[in-house]
Amino acid sequence: MANFQEDAKKLHELIGGDENIQAVTHCATRMRFALKDPARAAVKEIEALPSVKGTFTQAGQFQVIIGNKVADFYQEFAKHTQIQASSKEDVKTAAESNQVWWQKLMTFLAEVFAPIIPAIIVGGLILGFRNILEGVGFQGLGQKVVDGVLQTNADGTPIWNTITDVSQFWSGVNAFLWLPAEAIFHFLPVGITWSVTRKMGTTQILGIILGITLVSGQLLNAYEAADAISQGTVPQWDFGFFKLDMIGYQAQVLPAMFAGITLAWLEKFWRKHIPEYLSMILVPFLALLPAVILAHTILGPVGWWIGDWIAKGVTWGLTGPLKAIFGFLFGALYAPLVITGLHHMTNAIDAQLIASNGGTVLWPMIALSNIAQGSAVLAYWWMTRQNEEENQITVPSYISAYLGVTEPAMFGVTLKYVFPFIAAMTGSGIAGLISTMTGVTANSIGVGGLPGFLVIQQPSMLWFIIAMLVAIVVPFGLTLLFKKINFLTDAGLDFDLPFFNQNK
Repeated sequence: MANFQEDAKKLHELIGGDENIQAVTHCATRMRFALKDPARAAVKEIEALPSVKGTFTQAGQFQVIIGNKVADFYQEFAKHTQIQASSKEDVKTAAESNQVWWQKLMTFLAEVFAPIIPAIIVGGLILGFRNILEGVGFQGLGQKVVDGVLQTNADGTPIWNTITDVSQFWSGVNAFLWLPAEAIFHFLPVGITWSVTRKMGTTQILGIILGITLVSGQLLNAYEAADAISQGTVPQWDFGFFKLDMIGYQAQVLPAMFAGITLAWLEKFWRKHIPEYLSMILVPFLALLPAVILAHTILGPVGWWIGDWIAKGVTWGLTGPLKAIFGFLFGALYAPLVITGLHHMTNAIDAQLIASNGGTVLWPMIALSNIAQGSAVLAYWWMTRQNEEENQITVPSYISAYLGVTEPAMFGVTLKYVFPFIAAMTGSGIAGLISTMTGVTANSIGVGGLPGFLVIQQPSMLWFIIAMLVAIVVPFGLTLLFKKINFLTDAGLDFDLPFFNQNK
């Protein structure tokens, strides 16, 4: 530890002394400070210390990179300060005062999703593999035949067989893999409501039960709701003087988030106002039942209402006089829609466009957005490729995004560090602008990533490839550039992925 004595003393001075330190701790490689006034830290002088490998600010914390011997450095640092050792959570709490409102909001969302990330990564890889098996036609497998009729696209080009069309083995594998994929994505609300209660420190089993009531088999599946609503065939609970639609919220984020927060708030409220000897009986009942009722009468329908208005706005944008500008905006903002779960409404719009026009101009922009997220993660992997811990997350995340599933990429990397997310949104917006201005059209919904070109109509192919190159190159380049010029590199969200950090 002797070689750290002078550097530890100087760091204490350069960071502003005890009067500028709210809390301090360390992780595997870094000293982590919550500072009262971050501007007082002499960053250039600190980075010039022999023991320091660099500094950065993330989620309101000033972090000094020491390396694997950070614990020894911390012990020397402690000799020069009267500040008591803090836990990582204490430092995070103290650092919140240095965060702006949107960082606090995004940190909450990120910490809700962080425990679910391992499952989402698995689901993303499974769905990406299934997309290739059932969604990609190969000319070498021959033209698809249904009831003795050769199948063609609206423009007369052949529809080629997929792997599942010609192989019973891979068809069986594809069907079997839907079991875990459905559990992960269709039943995502269960994970969200559980994670919200975990984050807010309330009873987690009640969160699980609340989530199950949102996706119960008694309810109409959310993916079938649009058709059922238009046909007037939605099942209902009949209470005599009023009826309530029995609609599920499979894969929906907002209804689950709203319901989980309501449940946690109710539990905390009742624990403060109900005597302890009655708490075990009354608190779970008075928290869970109202939360379930509110989820199916107000919170869930509000989520649907938001989605419906977005759908109307997208339809107007695609057909209105400002469709070029809309292409940029939709391309840039599709990723945030995925965060809320409202992106599922685009399937209905695609279906209507295909039925009316023989193709959809919306889906190509979705594919380009997915590619852009994958490219931003690929750039972040390139910058951190020597870090084995990061590789566990970045590698499967960009593979999944390139195969059409972006949740692992966003919640595992781009949202956490913010600047890759902005880079991806920018690249996706430019690609969306090109796609819309040139009228790129897809025959159908396909694999929303690199294999997406397989469903693009032939006259649009060249422009889609150009847009796809933009979605690859621009996010990759901007991610590297933003890191180099420190653009938004201090705006990141501080949260861990428990599966990958459980031994630390």
